[in-house]
Amino acid sequence: MPESPLYETIVVGYDGTEPAEHALARAAALSKAAGGKLVVVDVAGAMPLEGSDGAFGLTPYSYPYSSVEAAELADDALWSAHRRKVEEFLAERGVEAEYSGVVGQPTGELVDVAEQRNAGLIVVGTRDPGMLERVFGGSVSRGVAKHAHCDVLIVRAPEKTPGD
Repeated sequence: MPESPLYETIVVGYDGTEPAEHALARAAALSKAAGGKLVVVDVAGAMPLEGSDGAFGLTPYSYPYSSVEAAELADDALWSAHRRKVEEFLAERGVEAEYSGVVGQPTGELVDVAEQRNAGLIVVGTRDPGMLERVFGGSVSRGVAKHAHCDVLIVRAPEKTPGD
């Protein structure tokens, strides 16, 4: 009987930020090594991403809208640019992926998609928390680790050196 991959399905959260780009890179490498399926959950939160660096040199996105359709209509060009960059990035690494675009509270959306897809691993990026996150404990990575029913990998971005 053939052995199934360690992580048959890996879910990675992507929100257009630089930490999400690092998480995407790690998830792609793990998916390729494990021979599993990669699901990119394109999460658009309802809050602006103040102080966040964008992934792939693009502006990060967020949508104060109630549905993916409204979000796509509002900022289709930016969303499409990110999607193209993600697809190119994964293609260069020989990794195929499925995409799930969701609008809402990122922690819950990531956990829900992972449960729906029966994922064995969720990969998320992290950044230094802002003041509100420290006070209210609003870290997506912390929330996913607390609520997920599968393994969670929190990817830290490499430290920037002076001049970066």
